[in-house]
Amino acid sequence: MKIFNTLSRRKEEFVPIEEGKVRMYVCGPTVYNLIHIGNARPMIFFDTVRRYFEYRGYKVNYVSNFTDVDDKIINKAIEEGVDAAVISQRYIDECKKDMAAMNVLPATKNPLATQEIGGMEDMIGELIKSGHAYVAKDGTVYFRVKSFKDYGKLSHKNIDELQSGFREIKVTGEDGKEDSNDFVLWKPKKDGEPFWDSPWSKGRPGWHIECSVMSKKYLGDQIDIHGGGEDLIFPHHENEIAQSESASGKSFANYWMHNAFLNIDNKKMSKSAGNFFTVRDISEKYDLQVLRFFMLSAHYRSPLNFSADLMEAAKNSLERILTGVDNIKSAIQRDNKAPISDAELSNLEIAKVLKDKFVAAMDDDFNTADAISAIFELIKLSNTTLNETSTAEYAKGLLKVIEPLCDVLGIITERKTEILDSEIEDLIEQRTQARKDKDFALADKIRNDLLDKGIVLEDTREGVKWKRS
Repeated sequence: MKIFNTLSRRKEEFVPIEEGKVRMYVCGPTVYNLIHIGNARPMIFFDTVRRYFEYRGYKVNYVSNFTDVDDKIINKAIEEGVDAAVISQRYIDECKKDMAAMNVLPATKNPLATQEIGGMEDMIGELIKSGHAYVAKDGTVYFRVKSFKDYGKLSHKNIDELQSGFREIKVTGEDGKEDSNDFVLWKPKKDGEPFWDSPWSKGRPGWHIECSVMSKKYLGDQIDIHGGGEDLIFPHHENEIAQSESASGKSFANYWMHNAFLNIDNKKMSKSAGNFFTVRDISEKYDLQVLRFFMLSAHYRSPLNFSADLMEAAKNSLERILTGVDNIKSAIQRDNKAPISDAELSNLEIAKVLKDKFVAAMDDDFNTADAISAIFELIKLSNTTLNETSTAEYAKGLLKVIEPLCDVLGIITERKTEILDSEIEDLIEQRTQARKDKDFALADKIRNDLLDKGIVLEDTREGVKWKRS
């Protein structure tokens, strides 16, 4: 199995630290709003990586955090007049709903930054003691970038080019820095912000230290794979390396994986451009299985363009696979108990070759696009060889090959049970009554249950409208 390592900029054979086990850390979202489709790409891709390792027999310890203390969370809390913890917990809950709808498996551990403050203080203390960090007069703690000789090795930036020296310190407004490239490990609180006591000041940790500490606690000083979007390479992941390796004296992560950006109609997604979509927005038009399939239709290191036409194409492609699996299941239900024929045995050998093609694609830096092509070939094989006289044993053999491969990609082959219009109307009435009774938990549950069945509700002035996605 080969992985493109951002650190070396080449594909490398995967050799785990511990045989048969994978330690994997992926940076999670900052929870101040509903997740957007840019967040969804690494969630879906690294979930697929985890699934494939498990398919290959590895035991995966998969850790992905929630950043639940941040300026954006604090600002939203101030706007709403609530505690920051209310905002972060609200959007952690919503994020988990969206992840489940995208068939993203729960991580082995989803640590919260606010629950790991003690560990952050400990690591910062170690870095100060060893001379890798220092305390400014105002109680801010900075990492001394020049103290780490390998700084820039991940992003391949030359530190001499980054150095702007004392001349620009006043421009940055951070007079307490020794060097303009030094970054924050701990910052003093401002009025109205959540804070924790520390030996340096009442305040909170910098963003970068959070992931170093959570990775260390749940995976150890050294990990196999660290992943995230390519926007995190610098400075976030570069700073993680500097902190972690300065604190432990060991190499931090053996393989660094980064997915490319997602564009909208060939433009960068932004609220100002009016092309910003949350996962929840997409769920109102499509089953999120379609979004997942779309995300995996291109190689993870290739920029991916999101558009209505491409989503429709993904929907149709996914439907081809699901229909093909339905045909196989129908052949099994016919239960032809005749002995499997030589021709059918020969076709099962072809199916095994196509399975090997899928494995080869995934072994080559998780090439999900080529893996999907192998599944399409399997579906074509089944569609062209199954008929009314096919044996149940042959159909079962095909399903035994196809279903595990679909599961690696997170494709759910079991179709959702069709719900009758009258049942939908009854549930809408129950939801309306629940809202009148201020039982919003029940109202949300009914809405989500209907969404799981492919029914999208829209609250309008004229009442509740619904449609099948």
